[in-house]
Amino acid sequence: MCLTVPGRIVSIEGTEPTDRIARIDFGGVERKANLLYTPDAVVGDFVIVQAGFAIRRVSEAEAEEALEYHRELDELSRSKGEDGGTHPSSPAVARVNVRYL
Repeated sequence: MCLTVPGRIVSIEGTEPTDRIARIDFGGVERKANLLYTPDAVVGDFVIVQAGFAIRRVSEAEAEEALEYHRELDELSRSKGEDGGTHPSSPAVARVNVRYL
């Protein structure tokens, strides 16, 4: 399973559908992605990126929920629990598996 973190589009270069490239902010880390599969994406939108392509737009509410789950997983993995909170039966992990974007 692959989990991705949503990012917010901060700028877009190009005008043709095949060459629109977005600069996307992933919580302070910026990466570029092609917008071929999300032609209606605009600056300010949240997107899911896979293999260098923005594959899906997500609402701000969905993005915030996914980011909160990511923070919970990070906290659990840093805890001193027996398995660091990463066991598949851990509540946060189970919730993320169910809420896969």
